[in-house]
Amino acid sequence: MRVLVAILSTALIASCAKKPETIAPAYISDQTYQSWTCEQLVREQASLERAYTNISAQQNKARKNDIVGVVLIGLPVSSLSGDNVAAQVADVKGRQEAVRITINKKGC
Repeated sequence: MRVLVAILSTALIASCAKKPETIAPAYISDQTYQSWTCEQLVREQASLERAYTNISAQQNKARKNDIVGVVLIGLPVSSLSGDNVAAQVADVKGRQEAVRITINKKGC
């Protein structure tokens, strides 16, 4: 019985929102930023860093709420209610990568 409970608990926790650090970046072409100046790229990089900080906080909150929901009622409540923002985390991470690549290519 304990084994079954452990397996079910593990499966439910696995369905919880992921940590922002473990979310892979979405593919964003660096071509998007090719026409930007170095100054614009540096400003965008700073803006994306702020965006990542904010969206990561939201994702971490969703993860914590999911874990609490699984422990208390057996359901990842944040993921079920749409509070899981993994797609937005992936998008911001992808944009950060595209900007970083462009900055490197331009030698900014």
